[in-house]
Amino acid sequence: MIGLLGKKVGMTQIFDKEGNDVPVTVLEVGPCTVLQLKTEESDGYQAVQLGFDDKKEVRTSQPELGHFKKYQSAPKRFVREIRTSTLEGLAPGKTVRVNNFAVGDYVDVAGTSMGRGFQGVVKRHGFKGGPSSHGSMSGRVAGSIGSNTDPGRVLKGLKMPGRMGGEQVTVQSMRVERIDFENHLMLVRGAVPGSENGYVVVREGLKRRRPRKWRLPEEGMEELKLPEKKISVKKVRKVQVEAKKKPAAGTAGAKPKK
Repeated sequence: MIGLLGKKVGMTQIFDKEGNDVPVTVLEVGPCTVLQLKTEESDGYQAVQLGFDDKKEVRTSQPELGHFKKYQSAPKRFVREIRTSTLEGLAPGKTVRVNNFAVGDYVDVAGTSMGRGFQGVVKRHGFKGGPSSHGSMSGRVAGSIGSNTDPGRVLKGLKMPGRMGGEQVTVQSMRVERIDFENHLMLVRGAVPGSENGYVVVREGLKRRRPRKWRLPEEGMEELKLPEKKISVKKVRKVQVEAKKKPAAGTAGAKPKK
């Protein structure tokens, strides 16, 4: 299973079998055209180059147009490379669709966050800020940024006002709730970075991959035996406490057996 390119349509909510509302993001994923295959022999790494969303040739530069014509594809607006462990079944000009994913898979979605412009430290970094009453003039300012005589300069990486947003953000382990194969739509649980119609890259989940399917044991192999259900620690302690309170047979206070 490789990744796909797409765009963010918007957010909505669906209801599961128990009637709980689930916030989801609608993604238009694919169809993507395979433009180029990168191999370790020729490029030093293995990846597949995909293109998404057609555009006019007039709005394409001559080098890009030559690249697309070389691999017999129409000009694309969004082109990205995705690393993959295998290139089986992939060839330049082939179309990859959303059927590579299934409901229940976990994916990592990367997009460009919404730009916030130039912001202060309170909004950009979550600073508490100073007092805002009794004539204080340091409500939302950063405060002192310098050091003592040693080192006598502002250290690199100090949290200060600046441009906020407009960066690539990846949200990991998003569950695929529904898939519409006819309209190339995928509904994932949670929020995806970026605004509507913003391009995204959907990859297989790095931390939570597709679960393995159970298969029947082959001939000559023993069946897999699941471990017995473990008794919780609370039940064990409860039995121990009751045993201490209950007097043993033959001791004072014990009821004679009938």
